[in-house]
Amino acid sequence: MEMTLPPPALADPGAGADRPPRPLRLPVAVALAVAAGAALLLALPPYDLWWLSPVGVALLAAAVHRRRLRAGFGLGVLAGVVLFFPMLEWTRIAAGWLPWTLLAGLQALYVGLAGLAGSWLSPLVDRWRALWPLLAGLIWTTSEFLRDRTPFGGFPWGRLAFSQGDAPTLRLAAYGGAPLVTFAVAAAGGALVALAWRRWSPRTLLPAVGFAAVTGLLLAAPAALPLTVPGGDATTVAIVQGNVPRLGLDFNAQRRAVLDNHVNATRALASEVAAGRQKQPGLVVWPENSSDIDPLQNADAAALIQSAADAIKAPILVGTLQRTEVPGDIYNVGILWRPGTGPDHAQQYEKRHPVPFAEYMPLRSVARLVSDKVDLVRNMLGGDEPGVVDTGAAVLGDVICFEVAYDGIVRDVVTGGAQILAVQTNNATFNEAEARQQLAMVRLRAVEHGREALMVSTVGVSGFVDAKGGVHDSTGFNTAAVVVRDMNLDGPRTLATRSGARPETVIVFGTVVALVGVLPLRRRRGTINSDGVQVSEER
Repeated sequence: MEMTLPPPALADPGAGADRPPRPLRLPVAVALAVAAGAALLLALPPYDLWWLSPVGVALLAAAVHRRRLRAGFGLGVLAGVVLFFPMLEWTRIAAGWLPWTLLAGLQALYVGLAGLAGSWLSPLVDRWRALWPLLAGLIWTTSEFLRDRTPFGGFPWGRLAFSQGDAPTLRLAAYGGAPLVTFAVAAAGGALVALAWRRWSPRTLLPAVGFAAVTGLLLAAPAALPLTVPGGDATTVAIVQGNVPRLGLDFNAQRRAVLDNHVNATRALASEVAAGRQKQPGLVVWPENSSDIDPLQNADAAALIQSAADAIKAPILVGTLQRTEVPGDIYNVGILWRPGTGPDHAQQYEKRHPVPFAEYMPLRSVARLVSDKVDLVRNMLGGDEPGVVDTGAAVLGDVICFEVAYDGIVRDVVTGGAQILAVQTNNATFNEAEARQQLAMVRLRAVEHGREALMVSTVGVSGFVDAKGGVHDSTGFNTAAVVVRDMNLDGPRTLATRSGARPETVIVFGTVVALVGVLPLRRRRGTINSDGVQVSEER
């Protein structure tokens, strides 16, 4: 798509001071915003065109540059709609049209804030074009900072960092976590738009070469960064993907069949081990909801799980739901079930971050006014402790389902002593796109913390991830599978693990400084409407 560029006299800051700098024509800006959302969508799984992430950032930056604030916000929302509605379509499968619309619409508003910030900071870029990469990195990282935390604990799905599974920039996760990866990708996008937004002449050639070099450096140079990888002992781990009788919300009505699937698959593995066709695992991991029947309350379920653990001669990390003394209150847990002795209550993890509107209902009385299905959502309670589970064969860092998207929850298990990362999940009410989006997060976490990882799902996708982000032995979707693999343990802690949230805090602080620092320039220049006419700040 051809970009309409500013007049030659305005390419150089300070030139043509008697004429206000013009934004792109509104129809062009709208088209660029739509293209930005599409590029950001295609960069993420299941498409995995990672190089489109900086392109999407650049397109939106060009669309909102020099526009009035409400136009910048609207263009950002438009890009967010194009991104989030298709990306989160899997939520409609489980929850219906209304929750999908509300969630995707809410996420689009945060992209709107990024567009608004881009408009607000336009005078800085017009004065110092070299700031465009820095400001783009600040804007997007801070937008994700807000989206990851608000409201009700946030929803980090679709971060720029989660699109970089096959990119050199993934290595930056070991040095500053997901925020640093997002910053680098967005900064590359800022360099791209700075490269494009100019009239070409011998005088502009040198700056253009500089912006091209910055783009290449941000995207390719991380490939040379060393990574922390485990170098200690190894243990053999089996993951069991038992599958469910059929996909859809009614799978819970068949919970005994789901439990039977996992028990039978584990017994079959035990037969393979006894026959010498498979290695003896030191640990078996079942997915979230592999036993929706509480085995601490149901003797039949307990006997089935015990028979599987005794057959395989290894502890099993079982994903289950536990009832409390309060009717309707439950915990989503991973509990270690040992051969011979049964459940080890000292090695149990209660999910810390239940999903609002899916696992518990905020503002339940208000929500009833919107939908009569509100009370189908049970009241899942959150645990208090990180998921550090000592299995004997290895210390697992257990996180359950969507928790892998949250920086602090994963970091807590590593600082708590986890030797490998385990993600127990249940994708039976979603689809393969959601599962692959989740696996991309596991890849980033493995690099971020220098730990090998596994993801095990009821229906897929399950698999193992090494500390460089490589995926091994991944399974198909909606099928039964058992995979056995040796996993390396321990390794030194990465800079990202040691620094925690500090890099992100610095970036957010830098954004605040930029947003405040542009005020003198905005007072002198005023704002520009969609027709390129200068108007006062008060309008």
